[in-house]
Amino acid sequence: MSRADLVGAEPLDPAVERRLRDALGDDAVVTSREGRDEYRDPYWYENDRSFDSSAVVYPASTEEVQAVVRIANEVGIPVWTSSQGRNYGYGGPSPRVKGSILISLQRMNRVLEINEKLAYAVVEPGVRWFDLYDAIEAGGHDLMVSVPDLGWGSVIGNSLDSGVSYLPLGMDYQAPTGMEVVLADGSLLRTGMGALPDSQSWHVYKRGLGPVLDPLFVQSNFGIVTRMGYWLMRKPEAYAPLYLMAPKDSDLEQAIDITRELRLQGVIRGVPVMQNTITLSSHFPEILGKMRAHEGTLSDAALQEIADSTGVGRWGQRTAVWGDRVVVEQHVKRIKEAWGQIEGSRVDEYGVYTRENWHEITDFIPKVQAGIPNLDMLEGRPDNIGHIGFSPVVPLEGTKVREVVDLLKHIAEDEVGVNFVAGLCTVSERSTVLVSGLNFSTVDEDSWRSAFDAVKLMVREAAKLGYGEYRAHLDFMDEASEQYSFGDHAYRRFVEKIKDAVDPNGILSPGRHGIWPAAQRNR
Repeated sequence: MSRADLVGAEPLDPAVERRLRDALGDDAVVTSREGRDEYRDPYWYENDRSFDSSAVVYPASTEEVQAVVRIANEVGIPVWTSSQGRNYGYGGPSPRVKGSILISLQRMNRVLEINEKLAYAVVEPGVRWFDLYDAIEAGGHDLMVSVPDLGWGSVIGNSLDSGVSYLPLGMDYQAPTGMEVVLADGSLLRTGMGALPDSQSWHVYKRGLGPVLDPLFVQSNFGIVTRMGYWLMRKPEAYAPLYLMAPKDSDLEQAIDITRELRLQGVIRGVPVMQNTITLSSHFPEILGKMRAHEGTLSDAALQEIADSTGVGRWGQRTAVWGDRVVVEQHVKRIKEAWGQIEGSRVDEYGVYTRENWHEITDFIPKVQAGIPNLDMLEGRPDNIGHIGFSPVVPLEGTKVREVVDLLKHIAEDEVGVNFVAGLCTVSERSTVLVSGLNFSTVDEDSWRSAFDAVKLMVREAAKLGYGEYRAHLDFMDEASEQYSFGDHAYRRFVEKIKDAVDPNGILSPGRHGIWPAAQRNR
């Protein structure tokens, strides 16, 4: 590690700091190291300052975001934006370029609208899943929101990083609709039908007149989204959460193929998630107890013993059925019949929930698929442990999923000496995101380096087989982007042209997912 990696960012220029304080107020500008470190990636090696900021600012309105951007654009200081800053495992709120001003949108936390008739909400970027859920409940709306595993993150922030949520509108990222965006010069853009003044259709129609711009602001650095529509789902007559157990590791291919056919037939909807025994420990505390009885990497025999004795299997998939009771009953029957083709498998039913007993939903698996945000997966997590994710997109075919699982498992166990962690988020009828990762100690430099080196190896080796990362950690955004090299990196060259046109001074999140402004491309 070089000395530059240990030293923090240069202090913010006092004249720039004064302008920011005048625009936002003294309490909305933090420059002390202690204050900045509260907004630092907690899953990064504690002694490394590679991704250090020079200040954190907390605008409370779109107008204040515009003011910050205009100042940064005028003086040429890069900014890096986050909503809640909970993007752990991918860099959290930390900036890619040391010395950037962090724009935290936590104070922009208003639920601007809930339209029960058309089933959508409009939110600011500081609105968490908890906040939107509470607003729906407080208003007595007969609606559900598609949520991710942890409820503390931002609805907009998660959506802009292609984060997964699990109800039917989570499939293929259908829920986000219509954005308001601050551009690099401080001007304001509304996408889709929102470009029409006083639009009545902004958040109900995903297109507009001309090119569809919304996707340009996902995983990019072309603007700062300050409000967004999010489609909601009417509460069904009946809801049945399920756990599908496959007893052996070798059952994976069959389980994937069965899932694909159930998805294509419309029997399974939403985003089912299949996880291996190690990963299932976040759902089933009894697994953790048995894992702690072992030292080091668990052998295949030890994993099988845990899978058998706890009854969770080597692969377990959570899924659910929503709809009229007769439809729910029929689809549960179809799922049980199809899954029963796996020898020794099991389907666990958590019961059928209706409006009358919705308040009885308490377990994690039923909660997350009912759109009830929670933090259950964090229970029992030890201190000073971080994780880093590598998550390639794989066709929903058993043999192809097995190919990638075996590759990443080999790197995790043979290169790092840890058990392979895997979850398959089936985001459509035809593809799944293989969310894998490595844990490491945030106070042990060797552990940290070993994990990051291994994940970068995963990125390169998976690309050789034709599989790419769906979102990358700060530390290897460039490496992940480099793999998308078709046509002498035609994709990257195209988005760089957009970057240069909409942000000529290169101040908005430079380097995000490998998109650099012209002045920094050959650094």
